[in-house]
Amino acid sequence: MVVPRHVISASEKRQAPSDILNIAAVGIGGMGQNYIKGCESQNIVALADVDDKLAAPVFERYPKAARYRDYRKMLEKEKNIDAVIVGTPDHTHAIVAMAAVKMGKHVYVAKPMTRTIHEARALAKAAREAGVATQMSVQSCASDPARKTAEWLQAGAVGQVREVHVWSDRPVWPQGLKRPEETPPVPDFLDWDLWLGPAPFRPWNPAYHPFDFRGWYDFGIGALGDMACHSFHVFFRELKLFKPAVSPIIKP
Repeated sequence: MVVPRHVISASEKRQAPSDILNIAAVGIGGMGQNYIKGCESQNIVALADVDDKLAAPVFERYPKAARYRDYRKMLEKEKNIDAVIVGTPDHTHAIVAMAAVKMGKHVYVAKPMTRTIHEARALAKAAREAGVATQMSVQSCASDPARKTAEWLQAGAVGQVREVHVWSDRPVWPQGLKRPEETPPVPDFLDWDLWLGPAPFRPWNPAYHPFDFRGWYDFGIGALGDMACHSFHVFFRELKLFKPAVSPIIKP
């Protein structure tokens, strides 16, 4: 028996239940919460964050979602996940995304997708092998000004582009600092070992978390990883003016 889609969904404007994805998110206290908001038409089934205090408002916004600190336990236990949003600090993007990809989950990864070229190539390979859809958060390239600029350049309105200059107000965090000597106790609402992930061990210090991690090489790649992903993406992918070492977007 064949039933038209609009019968199942009751309306052309509503999604059929079979079209709704079960989405999980890791790292929800910062930019991750904005990514989740963009997916609220879907089922938000599970959330994971190492900082209970930072994540508290987001946990409260989605009371039906299962709560975790360790994303690995979430992926292991929540068998119904279709896609995973990764909004953690830069140094854990690759390992969280890789874990999801290897389990056959589609992923949306905050920029920069990875900290190193090796990580990017390994993740791209895994995504192709798994046949999953992936995306890095370069949403600024979908803006009307960015698309209009792309159309002008593709049409040859300004001739051949030989050089591109990009400006940014970054860094907006402290850089060039000495490693903190103070070792205050880890707050009880934070799992510091999970936050560190694959990075070299450092004692907890508020100089690293929740915002200034990009000023430290172990955790971020500074302004390049923060804004170049956005600013140069239109030239690398949309216009194909240059050939980067690694594609900013992975496509299966």
